[in-house]
Amino acid sequence: MIKVRFYQFAISVFFALFFISGSSTFARAKDFPPIEPFEKTDRVLILAPHPDDDIIGCAGVVQRALKAGARVKVVYLTCGDNNIFSIVFYNKFAFPLKLLFLRKKDFITLGHQRVHEAIKAMKMLGVEEKDLLFLGYPDHGTDQMFVFDWDHTKPYRSSFSGHSSVPYEESVGYKKEFTADNVIEDLKRAISDFKPTKVFVSHPSDVNGDHWAYYLYMMVSLADLDTEVPRPKIYPYLVHVPAWPLPRHYHPGLVIEPPEKFLGDALPIVDWHQLRLNPQEIDKKHEAMLAHKSQTRISAFYLMSFVRQNELFGDFPYIALKKQHSSELSAQAGAKDIFTADMQWVGYAVVDDSLWIRVKKPKELKQRLSFLFFIAGYRDDVPFAHMPNILVSVRYKKLRILNAAEHKYINPEGASLEFNQESAIFKIPLSVLGDPEGLLFGFETGAKYLPVGCTAFRAITIE
Repeated sequence: MIKVRFYQFAISVFFALFFISGSSTFARAKDFPPIEPFEKTDRVLILAPHPDDDIIGCAGVVQRALKAGARVKVVYLTCGDNNIFSIVFYNKFAFPLKLLFLRKKDFITLGHQRVHEAIKAMKMLGVEEKDLLFLGYPDHGTDQMFVFDWDHTKPYRSSFSGHSSVPYEESVGYKKEFTADNVIEDLKRAISDFKPTKVFVSHPSDVNGDHWAYYLYMMVSLADLDTEVPRPKIYPYLVHVPAWPLPRHYHPGLVIEPPEKFLGDALPIVDWHQLRLNPQEIDKKHEAMLAHKSQTRISAFYLMSFVRQNELFGDFPYIALKKQHSSELSAQAGAKDIFTADMQWVGYAVVDDSLWIRVKKPKELKQRLSFLFFIAGYRDDVPFAHMPNILVSVRYKKLRILNAAEHKYINPEGASLEFNQESAIFKIPLSVLGDPEGLLFGFETGAKYLPVGCTAFRAITIE
């Protein structure tokens, strides 16, 4: 039941955002510095949630890196097989029959098709098939796996294809169960073998679950490999953002600007960089995008809006929290704000071995609050799969805490929810989170008074 409620909440947030019209920006692409130049010694890893995301976000990167003599490798998290619209509308003559008699094997057929499209598109850019790695995990399922599915006795089952293990023989994880630790195992092996100097990955603010999940899988994998692989430079790229980029359709003379309405007051703290494409690189990107026929047939107006003069990359900084003591705070009452809040609306603190999270609210709003926290702790000496994943649901003044990895509600001593005129403050002992050295934190809300940029996943370190 909690999984259903989690996804109902996430879907409602997505559609509430999706139908916000218009987009403007107060920062311009011309003001953003370029990404670091590629060197012959670079090893560039592109992490694409689905076939075509690599083209959308990084086709220029691929061309520029290869021109410099660098190695390029692409790892696809899914085969993009759970796209009903692609199956139904790709063959317009079979449309009525497909709509009436959609079969589970049709999704796998689509997955194979999208793999072939990805191979063709990357060859156009100069990447050989041997440098493409398809993991084959479930499209529109890897986010739920990250939150809930770490138990091999109950792997995730795709509601579209009906599979609970990788069905693609060409995938490195063929027949591996749909669990989060299997994703991390495969990704760690790919990173360890390739040892990238630069990683281009989907953004933690992306509204598509597979996209923010891939960012989190990468973060966990790099943390686990910290002593084995030098830390690469990370470049997250955005794809799914409501009403962005505008205008739609093919406009190769325009630049892509950051989406103000999505990132809100978070925009200034994102470390934005860009790659400017030359006319030949733009033409190649356009050609490679057209190779994804199963997607361009149904959404060319959207996909082609990414074929422009630049590609954007930007990440949120780590949030560093120092442990504080309530005895010291009482002596300093009113002297300072104890919360670290680089986005103003959501603040974080560690006090007396508890994590405090503050969400600001209008003074006139007394009870009608609704939001969801995802908190996952990590430590160097404990596998991430063995650390708790906590979901905190607040609806009005009712608080519910779920240990998502164990699929059970908990009522830990010391956890509380407090309200004052301007904010709600949630407190939870660090011991409930596995006494972490750091946290991955996600926040979802449909509240219209909060900028949607607050929902970005953040990495937190505890000093």
